[in-house]
Amino acid sequence: MDPFLSLLHSFSSSLSDSELSSLKFLCRGKIGKRKLESVQSGGELFSILLEQQLIASDKVSFLEGLLESIKREDLILQLKQFVEEGEVHAPDDQPDVHEKPIEVICENVGRDWKMLMRKLGISEVKMERIVAANPFNLREQLVQSLREWQKWKGRDAKVTDLVKALRGCNMNLVADIVEQ
Repeated sequence: MDPFLSLLHSFSSSLSDSELSSLKFLCRGKIGKRKLESVQSGGELFSILLEQQLIASDKVSFLEGLLESIKREDLILQLKQFVEEGEVHAPDDQPDVHEKPIEVICENVGRDWKMLMRKLGISEVKMERIVAANPFNLREQLVQSLREWQKWKGRDAKVTDLVKALRGCNMNLVADIVEQ
């Protein structure tokens, strides 16, 4: 499945009716009134924007502007993350941390994830935002905080730093598994 379409789908499902109305209003200059009146969901609106080539996986500025207008910083953050991850330049340009260590950590860390994030230097405020965004999903809280760490560190995000932080939290078994 196209990752951009699945991103748009997740955006669509998180939009309230008033936000959809606002988006439709903001698109009046680009989409005909009759077509806009028939739009019942964010997915339908995004489909029209895709058809008219106003948005694409490599052309997100219009979408970002719409999301800024309705004050959905959470979706803008997801969009920027998508753009960053979508632009794979060279292997050495990417962080050393890929999905495998993240997967291993998520399967083995559990409730002590905040201790690990503090060792990695993630602020309490960022952790609280992540908890608020995913209140009942411990695994997602950990995944999002690890991604936040990756984004913050950029090229300096190394598996060795993760292992060092795990050992600093006395999570030696997890550190051993990550090293393998």
